[in-house]
Amino acid sequence: MSDPVSRREFVGDSAKLAFGAAIVPRFVLGGPGYKAPSARLNIACVGIGGMGMNNFGALLDENIVAICDVDFPYVERSLAGRLRPPNGQTVSSPESLRLKAAYDKATKYNDYREMLVKERDLDAVVIATPDHMHASIAFAAMSAGKHVYVQKPLTYSVAEARLLAKTAADKKLVTQMGNQGHSRDGTRRIKEIVASGLLGAIKDVHVWTDRPVRYWAQGIPRPQTQAQLETAFKSSLTTAPRNPALPAQWNKGTVDNAVRKAMSETTHVPPAGFNWDNYLGVAQEIPYHPVYHPFAWRGWVDFGAGALGDMGAHLVDQPFWALGLEYPTSISGSSTQWGGDIKTDPASYPLATYVQYEFAARGKAPPVKLYWYDGGLMPPRPPQLPDNMTLMTDSGDGGGGIFIGEKGFLQYSTYGDNPRVYPPALAEQVKKLPQTVERITTGHEVNWASAIKGEAKISSPFEYAAKLTETMLLGIVALRAGQGERLVYDGPNMKFTNKPEANKFLTREYRKGWELPVQV
Repeated sequence: MSDPVSRREFVGDSAKLAFGAAIVPRFVLGGPGYKAPSARLNIACVGIGGMGMNNFGALLDENIVAICDVDFPYVERSLAGRLRPPNGQTVSSPESLRLKAAYDKATKYNDYREMLVKERDLDAVVIATPDHMHASIAFAAMSAGKHVYVQKPLTYSVAEARLLAKTAADKKLVTQMGNQGHSRDGTRRIKEIVASGLLGAIKDVHVWTDRPVRYWAQGIPRPQTQAQLETAFKSSLTTAPRNPALPAQWNKGTVDNAVRKAMSETTHVPPAGFNWDNYLGVAQEIPYHPVYHPFAWRGWVDFGAGALGDMGAHLVDQPFWALGLEYPTSISGSSTQWGGDIKTDPASYPLATYVQYEFAARGKAPPVKLYWYDGGLMPPRPPQLPDNMTLMTDSGDGGGGIFIGEKGFLQYSTYGDNPRVYPPALAEQVKKLPQTVERITTGHEVNWASAIKGEAKISSPFEYAAKLTETMLLGIVALRAGQGERLVYDGPNMKFTNKPEANKFLTREYRKGWELPVQV
């Protein structure tokens, strides 16, 4: 594994990368449409143990020159799973063998800062780490002149989304957020249907997902060290003792303490090959615990953006794009209990949340209210929905959305798949609508690579994705800043006008040495 570089060394060397003409990426030199002597991009992938491996596998026709991850033993276990022969077969698939060959060939790094300094011929970087590191890595890569593909949500905070959008525009780089549904036919058909006006004026949209229920834990307390548990126990002795003749009361506090104790009975140390400090990155220092990594990080406030950050990019995307929405004018929300103290350490996101957004009129289009539900919550059944139709869409992914129009409604499943219009007479008219929105004929990652080469139009650039991400994250801000309160938002100036103290949630506190140049 490569030795890490210091923050000072990285800043100095990346500045040279950003401004040294001799090392500007090959596909930037000639401007839009320029084709280098090599038809293959030099790409680095940061974070490939989870979704990043799918992104990596989609780009095997390019030249994957470097891979960066903080836990290569986990990556290699994931890769071994891909290499298992299908049922009834004795050899691995050709694609999995290509994946293994590309992985073996690439130079490995444990620190993205070192990678950006040493890999001078990089054209582009794919980022698929936990949410909290998206902005730091993308900003560093773009500052060094690299095109970037960043998994959703684009950033952890609103201020970071603004920073990445500005940097991408200033550097004139090709960028893409990993909301792959934006490149699918369903999302593009939804835009055509809404634009046709057949649904009539649309004033309400409901969006839902059952995550995190089936995927990761939320609403649970943070693991504690033995010292913290002992302190809490001693503190409990100062209260009036419980009457031993009465049975113990298993209320919420008792259950939370039992969960803390169960998670903390064993002192955990990071497994061999896992760099916990680099994993923390911008997050404040906390002790390692396997409840944070792998995958379960999404439910923890330190690292993830919860269900709204995870699935909003796949479900809010369709109304946001089709209705031409920008910044919401107000946001409010409510939720089940957070995993910790909402004021001092919320720890993990609530098990279920509800958020309401209000958007202003756009030209002749009326104001819109968009409602978000997760954790098993569902919207009230619209009166327009026939008794024999269900709100839960048929994708098998536990999520969907519905546009309520004056003349009919449109329902879709996760990623914008399976758009369906009701009533039947309206659905027949929809069938006759021509295609007016360009279709993406490749995968989402390949679309990005082709756009870098000037061979395609980019699908979900930061210019668009940053505003979608900001909308999603504003819902989380509303949940943290005041349950049930209506926060009035001045989008152009990125601030709340009726509750200024909520503005602190538009960014985060960065660990010393990991700061980003964000402004609030």
